[in-house]
Amino acid sequence: MIKPFKLGYVDFASKNIEAMEYYYTNVMGLTLVEKDADGIRYLSTGLDHHNIALTPSNESDLQCIGFQLGKQYELKDVEKQLKQQGISAKLKSDARPSLPKLLELTDPDDFIVHLFTNMETPAPHFKENGIVPNKLGHLALGSMDPNRSVAFYNNVLNFEYTDKIGDRANFITCNSDHHVLNISNLGQQVGHPVMYHIAFELRDASHQYKSLDILARNNIPTLWGPTRHTAGHNIAAYHHDPEGNLVELFIEMDQLLVDVEYFDPRPWHEELPMKARHWDDNAAWGIRYEKTLFDFALQKYQ
Repeated sequence: MIKPFKLGYVDFASKNIEAMEYYYTNVMGLTLVEKDADGIRYLSTGLDHHNIALTPSNESDLQCIGFQLGKQYELKDVEKQLKQQGISAKLKSDARPSLPKLLELTDPDDFIVHLFTNMETPAPHFKENGIVPNKLGHLALGSMDPNRSVAFYNNVLNFEYTDKIGDRANFITCNSDHHVLNISNLGQQVGHPVMYHIAFELRDASHQYKSLDILARNNIPTLWGPTRHTAGHNIAAYHHDPEGNLVELFIEMDQLLVDVEYFDPRPWHEELPMKARHWDDNAAWGIRYEKTLFDFALQKYQ
């Protein structure tokens, strides 16, 4: 069975590479680990060689997604398993810094997906300036066919379904976090697959408040939040990076107890035990601005 245990990295094609580098190093507080001959920047939250990559381009878009598999996997065997399921995958050597080998495939929306087992860990450690998130938490994708995309991740990469919001958003995970991927129908609205947002985990409420102050000092407005979601119950706040990508900073995300199929109990849960369910909206506190964020995304991608 093929199953990643974390979202390892996200690679952005970037038109304004200098502004994006400044944002991720000085505002978000990631460490620039390497800049290669092609001008690609590799940035780390603290341990891995990179969790964000910025590739100079004439476009601004999501370029690829990297998921890490456990060391028990042999990528050649994973390639064979994928081919048995009718999934074409290519084994590459030294295709990215710090990754001796990776498997490259595409999901149903043609997002490039990398599977890897070993990444060099130069361990730049956590910086002391900027927001400095705990980790890269999750990615929200706008799909042309959300049901097909969810089925791919669940059936091929063995993600777990957690929650659903209306007819537009599906939440799935490959670890204990409530979601590692949020797959919505935004792609259908725009007319092509898109990234809706990228999310970073913070430590606690004081860290979130400090982070919003850092954004304000850099003239970056908070678009929505802090607000508590229903699906995942995380307290989230959203802003745009220099290229209009939506960035979520969150705390207190639900943790899935796989063996009992419910979430680790919390006082704010609507019912106990809290199991996967279908929600009407994603604002537990009634602060419903997500339509505005969808409108921003429509403007960016149309």
